[in-house]
Amino acid sequence: MAPAAHLDEELLAGLKLSPEVAWYLAERGIPLPDCPPKTMTPSPGEAPGAVFDPDRVDRVLRAFHLLRHTQGKWAGKPLDPDPWQVAYILAPVFGWVRWDDEAGGYVRIVRKLYVDVPRRNGKTTLSGGIAVYLMAADGEPGAQVYAAATSEKQARFTFDPIRQIAERAPALKGNVRAFTKKITHPASGSYFTVVSSVAEAMHGANVHGGIIDELHVHRSPDLVETIETGTGSRRQPLVATITTADDGKQESIYDRKRQYVEQLARRVLTDPDTYGVIWGADESDDPFAEATWRKANPGYGVSPSAAYLRGAAAEARQSPADLAKFLRLHLGLRTKQSTRYLRMEDWDANAGLVDEAALAGREAWGGLDLASTSDLCALCWLFSDDETGTVDALWRFWTPEANLKSLDKRTAGAASRWVREGYLVATPGNVADYDFIREQIRRDRDAFRVRSIGYDPWNASQLTNDLVSERAPMVKVRQGFLTMSPAMKAIQRLVLQGTPESPALRHGGHPVVRWCVDNLAVAMDPAGNVKPDKASSGDKIDGVSALATAMSEVLARPPRRKSKYTDDEEIMVV
Repeated sequence: MAPAAHLDEELLAGLKLSPEVAWYLAERGIPLPDCPPKTMTPSPGEAPGAVFDPDRVDRVLRAFHLLRHTQGKWAGKPLDPDPWQVAYILAPVFGWVRWDDEAGGYVRIVRKLYVDVPRRNGKTTLSGGIAVYLMAADGEPGAQVYAAATSEKQARFTFDPIRQIAERAPALKGNVRAFTKKITHPASGSYFTVVSSVAEAMHGANVHGGIIDELHVHRSPDLVETIETGTGSRRQPLVATITTADDGKQESIYDRKRQYVEQLARRVLTDPDTYGVIWGADESDDPFAEATWRKANPGYGVSPSAAYLRGAAAEARQSPADLAKFLRLHLGLRTKQSTRYLRMEDWDANAGLVDEAALAGREAWGGLDLASTSDLCALCWLFSDDETGTVDALWRFWTPEANLKSLDKRTAGAASRWVREGYLVATPGNVADYDFIREQIRRDRDAFRVRSIGYDPWNASQLTNDLVSERAPMVKVRQGFLTMSPAMKAIQRLVLQGTPESPALRHGGHPVVRWCVDNLAVAMDPAGNVKPDKASSGDKIDGVSALATAMSEVLARPPRRKSKYTDDEEIMVV
């Protein structure tokens, strides 16, 4: 194998491998994998103070080698991880560390691991090896390691394979004790057990490790979140979620976790503590092509075997139900996943520079969204240029101070940064202070030639009544398909037309709006009309709702000349 220094940078980028992990693979004689994840969060090596420690990865691999497979043709053989498991999971998670003053030493950067991979790619053995390592080899005194199950029946499916791994490893004989519901490591006072209720998880409440198997079967987030929040007093805890795809249910714990990982991968959010990899085919891939099977299954050819997938594919050809099962379980496709209306790469291409001072005195159309007075309130101003057919967008956001902690939790701490940087105003109390919003609108009316301010009459408030009494040009804009569809299509059309050199909907890369755009889901009627769908969106979309309301006002103005955002074109959902 070529020395790491000679590895091609373009090759590593295509394989989604950091130079440090690639160096480790080369130095240890581990072949480079050829199955990069479809989605992958940034390398933990990007965290401030990150250091790659190869000895820590060696320790994990030695521990795995001492364990034994318990089923099939590999039964009794060492549990040596496949190259892809080392490259994309074990090396990044266990190798990247940073100094911690409180711990007095280096600790792991990653505290939450998310692995989403089709069935038969070694999830059980991987999670079992990680569980045993965290319990008996991680150097943590009194380590409490839990696996989350939704029922007693699932607890057996989760616990029994891990117990067998521990029982049948010669190196562990006399060092661990396996009981009906618990495995103990007396030398360190550590144990592993399965819990199926919040009460069981809270009994220990000092979690060093957690294994979440098949996240999509958890109907409630309570147990998973209890395990995650029980790690606060540990130096370097790790909660590993290893799952297959779900069928596209929205607002489930699986949906929330997967969307969060996808947002991290798109760099919409930043959270070095969380590392995630997702394997799967693309919607456009031929589900019956071997290349698609290989792309979605990193263990292809070993587990699952080509023969196994050929058989599963043959069944899938016979009925829609079997096809849906094949797409989800073996190709990693969320079979009911909603389509994305605005792609982030298209949105980002329109960032440009919005100079608020240069907009002074220009005509402005506003959109006010007050739907969540205890969460986010948004105001968007649009400034259209008929000569170029482009639009500049300017936003204001408010949230109650009491909501900032919750918003930080949902944005990996970004909300507090948005406040510090002036993108978001935190108002006193636990509901939005309308005085702040009213005063900002007054200042904006002085600065701009405000033609109208659209608002949803369903959420009319004292603020809108006060603005009407002050003779502000308030206009009721209903949020149904009839009003919102032309506005949303105009927004999409501009976003698709824009380029980094020539943005069509110039928005300045506002981070709060970018988060809202990434959360956006749309509802569509049989005629192809669309509107923002707050119920189906990943999180808040108030910035988009305000934009759509303002765009509705732009479209409703008296016609002057045909421009780019009034062309009659078909909707594009990608």
